[in-house]
Amino acid sequence: MSKTLLLVNGPMGVGKSAVCRELLERLQPGAYLDGDWCWTTRPFRVTEESRAMVLDNITALLSRFLRCSELDYVIFGWVMHREEIARTLLARLDLAETQVARYTLLCRPETLRRRIEGDIAAGLRTPEATDRSLAYLPLYAEQSTIKVMTDGLTPARIAERIAGEMKGESL
Repeated sequence: MSKTLLLVNGPMGVGKSAVCRELLERLQPGAYLDGDWCWTTRPFRVTEESRAMVLDNITALLSRFLRCSELDYVIFGWVMHREEIARTLLARLDLAETQVARYTLLCRPETLRRRIEGDIAAGLRTPEATDRSLAYLPLYAEQSTIKVMTDGLTPARIAERIAGEMKGESL
């Protein structure tokens, strides 16, 4: 059986982490890598050097997960607001005998604003996250991914749909 690499994409606050955790419960044996884990720095700075470091970190971890014979599914969640980000990552990986599925989680701007403001109130995000995430939202439209609108859906329901598609089930 071939391995499946599942890229879960979308703006900050759309629910990627929650959906990926739910996917890990449904797609086993599997592993989940959150791209933000590879870029938790203080202060957070986006420079060419830090971007290169993060891509190296992500590529190294994903490569190890993909080589592990114990895993059938590798789930990767991250803000990949430009198509070139996903393409760069995929080009760095040995994908022999690996199926790649790409999903983008989206929601209406008002839903995204409400979710991020809730995260800010809980101390999980900083205030500039709202404008940045809303600015990124239109950038996902042209990407070569399966789009999933998350408005009004729980992470469990979204994961159930995606996992069903991965397993060839019709919902």
